Amino acid sequence: MRYFNKLAGTQCYLSPINVEDAETYAAWLNDPEIARSLLMTADSISLVTQRQRLEELAAGHLYSVVNLATDTVIGSAGLKDIDNLHRTCLISVFIGEKELWGQGYGAEAMRLLLGYAFDHLNLHSVRLTVFAFNSRAIALYRRLGFKEAGRWRDGLRREGRFHDVILMDILENEFRAASVPAGT
Repeated sequence: MRYFNKLAGTQCYLSPINVEDAETYAAWLNDPEIARSLLMTADSISLVTQRQRLEELAAGHLYSVVNLATDTVIGSAGLKDIDNLHRTCLISVFIGEKELWGQGYGAEAMRLLLGYAFDHLNLHSVRLTVFAFNSRAIALYRRLGFKEAGRWRDGLRREGRFHDVILMDILENEFRAASVPAGT
């Protein structure tokens, strides 16, 4: 078995990272359209470098987002900087298969990981950063219940221009309220 169904949704599931996917990740991260919205430098990422990164990240809370129907990796989602004293962490998600963008995979992966953070890791607050030009991601995070907590003005230089970096967060009770089905 290549993947392990750790956290299951209806479209995708989260599995511990498989370092054998290094070539797929390297292809995604070398795609300028994908890397543009990630906290990446403009450096090329070699297969060797990506394999090393995945081996390092595999020990933490980084997961492959796996398409439930095809059992193929389509992205990643993870938690880092987990602070058990203050019960906080940083969350990230990306879908590398561009033809699947806008189809709910990122939202479901984020919901699965937030549920894990609040239910199993007993966290209270989860934060993320997003670039101000990434309006699609910002809209998704707001739909999930995230609120803007701050803004680093001109904190990123991309493609010759400065952009704000937005800090967003969600508290456990806000996640629970946003997860309640309509009409209940």
